[in-house]
This record gives sequence, C-alpha cells and structure tokens, in this order.
Amino acid sequence: MDQLSIDGEEAYVARDEAERGSDGPFYVVYRTRDRQERWGYLCGNCEGANTAMDTMGRIVCNDCPNQRKPTEWDAAHE
Repeated sequence: MDQLSIDGEEAYVARDEAERGSDGPFYVVYRTRDRQERWGYLCGNCEGANTAMDTMGRIVCNDCPNQRKPTEWDAAHE
C-alpha cells in the first residue's frame, strides 16, 4: 500500500481496491495500514484526495471531472 499525508495525517492507499471512474479509478484510502479504518477515496486521474460520495453511491472528485455513476437509482431522486 502507498502511504501519503492527507491534512497532516498518515493515510494508506489500497491500489488493489478501486472503483471505476469516468476518467480514472477511485482507490480506497484507509487511516490504518491494516485496513481497519476506512478514510475515503483517492482520485486515480489527478491523484487528489478531495473526493465525495453521495447517498446514492456517486463518487466525484472535486479537483477534476472524474466521477463514478451512482450505484443506486430511484426515479424519485430526479
């Protein structure tokens, strides 16, 4: 696992755990090396950690146009 610093804290990127994005994968980031505490995602397109997930499972990078489509869809949300 790759180690990086996010907001001054150590974090670990699991490049073997990824979600498909429109411009590159989103890699799972953990707070601990043993993968017990999940932090969020790292954008594989711009290598930025400024990502967000909504309640329907959509992942977006706030630094580039990379995004993952929602995993859940409900016509009531349109």
